[in-house]
Amino acid sequence: MPASTPLILLVEDEPQIRRFLRVTLGEHGYRLVEASTGREGLTQVTTQPPDLIILDLGLPDMDGLDFARQVREWSTVPIIVLSARGQEKDKVAALDIGADDYLTKPFGVGELLARLRVALRHTARTAQTEGDSVFEVADFRMDLAARRVFMRGQEVHLTPLEYRLLTTLVHHAGKVLTHSFLLKEVWGPPHVQETHYLRVFMASLRHKLEADPARPRYLLTEQGVGYRLADE
Repeated sequence: MPASTPLILLVEDEPQIRRFLRVTLGEHGYRLVEASTGREGLTQVTTQPPDLIILDLGLPDMDGLDFARQVREWSTVPIIVLSARGQEKDKVAALDIGADDYLTKPFGVGELLARLRVALRHTARTAQTEGDSVFEVADFRMDLAARRVFMRGQEVHLTPLEYRLLTTLVHHAGKVLTHSFLLKEVWGPPHVQETHYLRVFMASLRHKLEADPARPRYLLTEQGVGYRLADE
């Protein structure tokens, strides 16, 4: 494959899953390197920097959370956790450390490929110049430079806090943002436990932006974890 093809690092100790993803990702145009331990994975990150990491948490030599924490000390490479640990606390812990997404085993191939595309798009978007200040998806448009928001061509007026919350979601479009991350970014560190703030302001944003607030198209809930702004 050409060097421009995205390089994926798979850190996974189960041979069956490595074999399955080797074939699947190859068929969909990705290059793959593999590591069966955390230490091997860290070596791969430094010697052959990937465009994205798929990470199992149950590694034989270290916890996957420790792996992610070490990578985040010096790299912003997207990390998608693929784990049998399905409890909300595990998802929150991984996302708060800096993982970009979290899938629970068993997983669907279509969903994994979609999450890969989202994470790689987010990386490409953040690498763009500051001059590219317009975010668009379907009927939603936000001009960050002009501080204006449009839905179906009509301007939507937001309060300062609503705008700050929406801006944070736009900057990380497609990525799951935990309650604590959003509270820290929008309201500040002293308010990371005030989840009712988020519920109130997210309900207000949905009322202003969604055609059907009860079935949101853009402002999506990740149950017990946080929120995600759809980017496609």
